[in-house]
Amino acid sequence: MEAISVFDIFKIGVGPSSSHTMGPWRAAERFLKVIRAAGGLEHVLHLRVRLMGSLAKTGKGHGTDLAVMLGLSGEDPVTCDIPGLRARVASIRQTKTIRLGGSHDLSFDPARDIIFEMDVIPEFHANGLTFIAAMSDGRTLEETYYSVGGGFIVQQNAGLDDRRTVLLPFPALDAGHVLAQAQAEHLTLPEIVRANERVWRSDEEIDAGLLRIWQVMQDCIYRGCHTSGTLPGGLSVTRRAARINHRMLHNTGQMAHEAPTDALLGEAVPVLTDSNLAEWKQRVRQEARTFEEILTWVSTFALAVNEENAAFGRVVTAPTNGAAGVIPAVMMYYELFRAPHAVPQRQRDIINFMLVAAEIGSLFKKGATISAAMGGCQAEIGVSSAMAAAGLAQCLGASPAQVMMAAEIAMEHHLGLTCDPIGGLVQVPCIERNTMGAIKAITAATIAMESDPALAKVSLDSVIRTMWSTAKDMNSKYKETAEGGLALQISVVVSEC
Repeated sequence: MEAISVFDIFKIGVGPSSSHTMGPWRAAERFLKVIRAAGGLEHVLHLRVRLMGSLAKTGKGHGTDLAVMLGLSGEDPVTCDIPGLRARVASIRQTKTIRLGGSHDLSFDPARDIIFEMDVIPEFHANGLTFIAAMSDGRTLEETYYSVGGGFIVQQNAGLDDRRTVLLPFPALDAGHVLAQAQAEHLTLPEIVRANERVWRSDEEIDAGLLRIWQVMQDCIYRGCHTSGTLPGGLSVTRRAARINHRMLHNTGQMAHEAPTDALLGEAVPVLTDSNLAEWKQRVRQEARTFEEILTWVSTFALAVNEENAAFGRVVTAPTNGAAGVIPAVMMYYELFRAPHAVPQRQRDIINFMLVAAEIGSLFKKGATISAAMGGCQAEIGVSSAMAAAGLAQCLGASPAQVMMAAEIAMEHHLGLTCDPIGGLVQVPCIERNTMGAIKAITAATIAMESDPALAKVSLDSVIRTMWSTAKDMNSKYKETAEGGLALQISVVVSEC
């Protein structure tokens, strides 16, 4: 049984897509290891990359070629310098040279050496890419990888690595099994997940890692709420979160924290410090008094994250980049409007939220998919909404059965949601869909808290199976190909991202 860590579900990276950006980026990094093991980067004479299936059809809009180049250059999505991304890619295009692994200059023309094979549909998964390296000794190294959603990659003809095949104290393929374990051991859901997570790391590492991820999420919300302008890619989508933030805070100078123009975005980006983030959160908490104001803020939080994601900003897969705004928006809603004032308790709640949410995400990954290229947007926004609903219900004091019920309700009302990005960009309708997923999660948690799970007609396991059968029935043009739905309503010339 595949062992999935909380930190597999929540990963720090770069937008706009976990499957089309982060996955190919990680695949490129992995291929560098293959080259090193085969003799070293300096022995590569020529390198080509084939993008297949959905990676070819929407790769330009998702920045797949950009991600591959950065991965081959030795950049890491967790630590790379975001403002300089575009300049580094532009240099590769201009000089037709890539510094392989950051150390070996190699002739590389992206227009020739990154091949978008629109008509090739891989059998294993819709997101396939192959790296081919010609070596100085006459050998050819060739490896194929599949980006299966959420930044996860699978190498063709290779099994799971040792870290993913460890024996967990509470392994589970479905929600019913998790609930049975919790009941038998008299444990809460966070305790079950934490016990599994201890296989890889200590309690201190778990807590520190999750709080770091929460900090990245908050930073992303803050930046999105303070950065205006137009998103890249050719669709000319105007960013809205900053305008709403400014209006909601009564035009009192919240746009003032600005730094020089960022090389990637072409927009002013706020100077982010712990103090101004804390001050901003306090202002939001004090100013939001009515239901309408809180509703607006939740939507703004989600918009902010996914506008950052669309602009190649730093985000957290939750469980994907395209759905990265749902969980941070609901977590911020909890912290600002529902959580106790004591900081230690708030932190414990945030950690428990993420532990439970990650378990729900892993159940969907094992029982269905978290890849829009395989399941449509129900696999991204739907799963993220279910995760957020479960995490929020946990923080509000729900029983384990009510937590699972919250996740079920959220997904039940995303079934059949297609993935039809206009221009292959993670912008329309993707950004707004995150606001819908966040609000549905809050509603689902509220309903579950008022319900008796013993009387429920549909279980979480039933809805996961239904989602997967729906995904298999869904026409491929509605699975992140930009060949159906809203994607056909507007003609877009995708610019270099």
